[in-house]
Amino acid sequence: MYEPLLTGRAYDPGLRVPTRKRGLLAGMGMTEKQGGSDVRTNTTTATPTAEPGVYTLRGHKWFTSAPMCDVFLVLAQAPHGLSCFLLPRVLPDGSRNTFHIQRLKDKLGNRSNASCEPEFDGTVAWLVGPEGQGVKTIIEMVNCTRLDCVMMSAALMRRTLVEAGHHARHRGAFGARLLDQPLMRNVLADLALESEAATTLTLRLAGAADRAVRGDDDRGDERAFRRIATAVGKYWVTKRGPAFTAEALECLGGNGYVEESGMPRHYREAPLLSIWEGSGNVNALDVLRALTREPATADAFFAELALAHGADARLDAAVARLGSGLGEVTQAGARRLVERMALTLQASLLVRHAPPAVADAFCATRLDGDWGHSFGTLPDGADLDGILGRALSPADG
Repeated sequence: MYEPLLTGRAYDPGLRVPTRKRGLLAGMGMTEKQGGSDVRTNTTTATPTAEPGVYTLRGHKWFTSAPMCDVFLVLAQAPHGLSCFLLPRVLPDGSRNTFHIQRLKDKLGNRSNASCEPEFDGTVAWLVGPEGQGVKTIIEMVNCTRLDCVMMSAALMRRTLVEAGHHARHRGAFGARLLDQPLMRNVLADLALESEAATTLTLRLAGAADRAVRGDDDRGDERAFRRIATAVGKYWVTKRGPAFTAEALECLGGNGYVEESGMPRHYREAPLLSIWEGSGNVNALDVLRALTREPATADAFFAELALAHGADARLDAAVARLGSGLGEVTQAGARRLVERMALTLQASLLVRHAPPAVADAFCATRLDGDWGHSFGTLPDGADLDGILGRALSPADG
């Protein structure tokens, strides 16, 4: 089975590559050992050939995800600066492109999805976008894959919460099921709040992405919101994942630390989602960049928060504090700002879409400070029955 791959003046419109039944699989290679996230220091070179839009690459990538893919988006230094290229594994004449895998990475987790160090030596690639604008060109794909990371982290939270809830429902201790023990109920309810907040934010980001790409966004509000909120969500949701997964694992006690429970694999997977597509610092700085260079993103973000205005006094106060502090943020304070943006956005979504038990507990803890420094520290007045009844239905058991 062959499908057209590229169209447009800068590409070869006749390029065809073998594809799998479920469509073309694409990987991405940006990271080099001398620069890491600072991709502008990349040393891989791209030399133009006699054929317009076609280049040959020479260099090494320190991390390239999914080396089993059909095509790769890579960054390389062209004559006019860092540029984006599409590198197919199979060339138009059916021969294999030069893509030497030096070694696979020995990773903490995510072992079922390989990562590798590829070497390019006369490797043929097609220019995507203008020369010198590689970062701007590839960032569109990064926005999609950042959303993937948020989705995967939210899904991992939900998965581990259900497994912890299942264990608590069927495990007895001190004369009662764990699920009926007050302290365990507090832990599970707190995890349920975090999970629902992550899922709700993920769905909002996915909707923004759909509307921005589909063209149902005449004024560009959703594109502006997506631009900043995806980076905010990527920073916060994926940061919460490891602590969440560790707490869910602990709900199973020693059983959770045993490989056959499956929880150790979830635990190893969680940190990767914060590293992929830009670590926490990269995303926090990206939010600052958007606020500074693209004022429409801040307008779109606060317009979203305004949809919940008047519904909860704690939320209104948090929005006011956030707005008053935007102009004073330095690079050193970027994480603190993005954290506040994420919590305020999650609270606004829960106030609008979640049951009162969930929204009230979230605003009381995440916005109003009635919370400890670990999961399981919800205040006495929190409606644990309402939260758990929504999060852990009998069907999950």
